Amino acid sequence: MTKFVTSLLVFLVSTVMFGQSVFDKFDGQEEVSTIIVNKKMFEMMGKVKMDSNDKEAQQYLNLIKKLDNLKVFVTSNSKITSEMRTAADKYLKTASLEELMRVSDGGKNVQIYMRAGAKESEVRELFMFMEGGPKDKETVLLSLTGNFNLDEISALTEKMNLPGGDDLKKAAKKGKK
Repeated sequence: MTKFVTSLLVFLVSTVMFGQSVFDKFDGQEEVSTIIVNKKMFEMMGKVKMDSNDKEAQQYLNLIKKLDNLKVFVTSNSKITSEMRTAADKYLKTASLEELMRVSDGGKNVQIYMRAGAKESEVRELFMFMEGGPKDKETVLLSLTGNFNLDEISALTEKMNLPGGDDLKKAAKKGKK
């Protein structure tokens, strides 16, 4: 039994470390634009006073309070795109994510996955890999963790002007059905 528990702990720790570090290697690379927002920043953003009559702003604040981590990596470099694709494929094989949506249109390929939360409507992780975007054939790798609802993603993508935001909105609409 001790061996089983030890093996399980090693597996879980390595999976968590792999999930965090596999994308972090893109942070700071010259031809990669990076957005990383951690829980502390989300907590601080959630304390901002907004007009209580602004329903959209309130939705945004409510979502912000539920987020833990946002990582977005964007590149137009074909070598880095290949590395991102490999990292995303490896992550998807080990992360137990459910595919929400896959689109291939005019050279643009989008894959959106999620890890469910405790309730059916809750999301613990949203993962997107987009290749061949409209601007200079951009590649976008996005990971969002927390405990949120897909309906709330539209407010985040609009306020933060995230790459691939339109595709995330479509996935949120598809998730409602």
